[in-house]
Amino acid sequence: MTTQPEPEPSERLEPPWVADERATLDGWLDYHRRTLLWKCEGLSDDQLRSHSVPPSDLSLIGLVRHMAEVERGWFGDYFGLDTSELYCTKKKPAGDFEVDKADVAADLETYRAEIDAIRKAAPEFDLDDVTSTPSGQRIGLRWVYTHMIEEYARHNGHADLLREAIDGATGS
Repeated sequence: MTTQPEPEPSERLEPPWVADERATLDGWLDYHRRTLLWKCEGLSDDQLRSHSVPPSDLSLIGLVRHMAEVERGWFGDYFGLDTSELYCTKKKPAGDFEVDKADVAADLETYRAEIDAIRKAAPEFDLDDVTSTPSGQRIGLRWVYTHMIEEYARHNGHADLLREAIDGATGS
């Protein structure tokens, strides 16, 4: 099997049009991960921290922090990776969106590190694998992949609107 060279973090590769289920799910998940990074490209730290419309806490770096938290939560639990809190705590359940003093470079690196850890762990697991969440809910890896693609699709829509409000840039 030949593999493509790893693209730049925000370089989006089209998901395969014809592939097995795992390659299709991985392709769409990576496409959405890179879309979020693409929406953040070329902006200043202040622009990445800027909120959409009051009273919303939504910002591009907030979405990056949120998706790092979501990646860690869903895949970390499943793959037995680190599941410690990144931004959200019991005292600050929406800490991922509290970005006024966010270290943008560190947050982007954290996001990339979460994805790298998941990419390394994923091949050891089969889509038919089932595990239990901390609350005891049985859950399949196929469901986790599908949920993550849905989560990214929704938040990348938010990112598209945020980016357009910042500098007028649009694109899918």
